[in-house]
Amino acid sequence: MSNMLGRKLQMALYSGTDCLYSHACRIVVYEKEVECQIIYTDDDDDCEELAEVNPYNETPTLIDRDLVVYDPFLINEYLDERLPHPPLMPVDPVSRARLRIMIMRVNRDWYRALKLFDHETKGDVAKKLVRDGLISISPTLTEQPFMMGEDFSLVDVFLAPLLWRLPVYGIKLPKQAEVVNEYASRLFNRDAFKSALSENEREMKYL
Repeated sequence: MSNMLGRKLQMALYSGTDCLYSHACRIVVYEKEVECQIIYTDDDDDCEELAEVNPYNETPTLIDRDLVVYDPFLINEYLDERLPHPPLMPVDPVSRARLRIMIMRVNRDWYRALKLFDHETKGDVAKKLVRDGLISISPTLTEQPFMMGEDFSLVDVFLAPLLWRLPVYGIKLPKQAEVVNEYASRLFNRDAFKSALSENEREMKYL
């Protein structure tokens, strides 16, 4: 084991510098106000320490003492259970299931679409998919401040990095979806979101 891992850090998060999934995990870390070392490393880096603990050698990866978790959805749920305040998931099983379904939709419909933006023939299709999807959720946000109701949750955690990157992908929402832009501003103004931004992500604001 490397010297860093040998020191038994209480908690460390290996994170990409502009990775959607890593960004979401960093937000949870700062929402929980937990002492956690953020270790930035990108896919093209030769990070031996990460390779030692994650067989896929990918970010995000969370180390909590002797436990290693490497999946953004598992990481965020683990952090919420490990550090229950403030709660980012509801207590009852029905509401938790609804939250997980919404997170699955965000990932399958929008996160995966973003990976196609550099594709010569599929970029425009991906852009329309994300734009239309965000328009479709605007009625929900006219009735409540966050996606699942009155409280900030893991759904909002995963939507925030996507909304932050809309200018990067040239996605501009129409006036009918202005409520989504207002929702995005609420997310971006949270202290945890601001603290979680990497240097690369901060620069996205000016694109």
